[in-house]
Amino acid sequence: MKNLIKNLKFSWQYVKNDKKYLFIITIVNIIDIILNVITPILSAKIIIELTTNNFKRMILIAIMIFIVNFLSSMVHFIARTFSTKMYRNALSKIEVDLGSNMLKLDNNCLDSNSSGVFIQRLTNDTTRMADVFNSMLGIISTILKDVGVFIAIFIVNKIMFFYIIGTMLILYYLEKVRTDIRNKDDKEFRTYKEKVSGFIGELVRGARDIKMLNSENDFIGELDKRITTTNDKMRLMHTNSIKYSTINWIISDLFALIQIILLVVLIEKGYIISSIALVLYNYSKSVEHSIYTVGYFLEYIKDFNLSCERVIDILDDSKFSKEKFGTKHLDRVNGNFEFKDVTFSYDNKKLLRNLNFKINANETVAFVGKSGTGKTTIFNLLCKMYDVKKGIITIDGVDIKELDKDSIRGNITIISQNPYIFNMSIKDNLKLVKSDLTDKEMKDACKVACLDEFIKTLPDKYDTIIGEGGVNLSGGQKQRLAIARALVQKTEIILFDEATSALDNETQTQIQEAIENMKGEYTILIIAHRLSTIKNADRILYLEDGSIKAEGTHRELLKSCEGYKNLYESENIEK
Repeated sequence: MKNLIKNLKFSWQYVKNDKKYLFIITIVNIIDIILNVITPILSAKIIIELTTNNFKRMILIAIMIFIVNFLSSMVHFIARTFSTKMYRNALSKIEVDLGSNMLKLDNNCLDSNSSGVFIQRLTNDTTRMADVFNSMLGIISTILKDVGVFIAIFIVNKIMFFYIIGTMLILYYLEKVRTDIRNKDDKEFRTYKEKVSGFIGELVRGARDIKMLNSENDFIGELDKRITTTNDKMRLMHTNSIKYSTINWIISDLFALIQIILLVVLIEKGYIISSIALVLYNYSKSVEHSIYTVGYFLEYIKDFNLSCERVIDILDDSKFSKEKFGTKHLDRVNGNFEFKDVTFSYDNKKLLRNLNFKINANETVAFVGKSGTGKTTIFNLLCKMYDVKKGIITIDGVDIKELDKDSIRGNITIISQNPYIFNMSIKDNLKLVKSDLTDKEMKDACKVACLDEFIKTLPDKYDTIIGEGGVNLSGGQKQRLAIARALVQKTEIILFDEATSALDNETQTQIQEAIENMKGEYTILIIAHRLSTIKNADRILYLEDGSIKAEGTHRELLKSCEGYKNLYESENIEK
């Protein structure tokens, strides 16, 4: 009960703006309770009138029952209409809030959890949470109807009242056992469901590689195994639930038989007359489902608590850690930054060791070195994708830990070897970073990125849909679109992470031309696998074992740095 109250308080924030709907639903449910107490009485009366051949009164009572049922239908319609509105509003707010918090998760947290963990909680648990007040009102309303009928039974005959209460307590205990077991099974089922969702996400994203590896059968086999295991968990949950429900039904039928015998005894002993026995029987039939309502209520509460806790876990920093930023804001940065004695480890592996260097605004600087020397790590730290544990990184002289998110990521763009392009038009992809983008700004950015001529050849020009992940674009076209996106965003610092390593020479030349077009106006940092692409950089920093071993221009490093010279010569030999 303590967890329920806590979770209801948490959920209230998503429905409190729809209090008017909640008020209307409450009122119509109260009306429904009253109507449902009247119905069994009228039903009993019509049977009594039928047995006495009083047909006129029977027709009159039948008309009254019709009116009561009509009013009940109208009440249900109103309740459903407003509850649907409240549910949809609440669901939208929960999903947006959860999605927003997922984007705030730090990268260590994202790295250690599969996508299925987040997909299931965003699509499944939020749905179960959103319906809480609507469903609970409906269930409570049903229970209150039964309470009204129980009071009527108590007034008519106390012996039958205590008998029915006794049977309900026994059936309630069995329902509680069933819902406890179901809740335990449901926790396991949801964990396995998350794993399936995560694997399906990987299968869809990696479909092209799976085909190229000719591994469809292996992946489908693994998918089949995971789905089978998950379905076995679901089957176990349903089997246990059905087993206990069946026991409940059998015992309930037995109690119904005993009740009829008890009514006959009460009539024979003269405690009640036949018409009263008929009213009591109608009342008992009206409330016999109440124990299943209580069972469903228990099941729903446990289900709601579980869903709520899984959503709260995402929002809770102690369970799923969030990125942390400072409060200092820089509207516009110049593009100067510095690493001072920066040491960084990931998974107990030291990637950077007492790293020191300084970059000046509007300078073009390249980072080179063998794989695993920490080049990409430098970019990730600069964008604050990971936090520095030792040392200081400054942007325009301000410690990066003191800056807010917009000061860092609003002024830095990173273009990777395989940038993610969204399943939208070219124009919409660019407008993602600037909603008020003008056509002139868009075309100017694409010209600088050497993309405008290609776009003119497309049937729908800038309105061409380019597919999920930019599937309809080549690698070079995706990178040039990412460059255009950076230019539209107008960040002062642009990072190229192995942006040309997998491209053909012609495309590489186009990317080089795009970079040259930006040179001198932006602080440009380049991680390069092909040293020929960074010959014209203002400076080149050569990394080895997580620290800078040498720096200078291309010509200077060929003379002074043996490691750089070896990399350059091996590249030429490969050609």
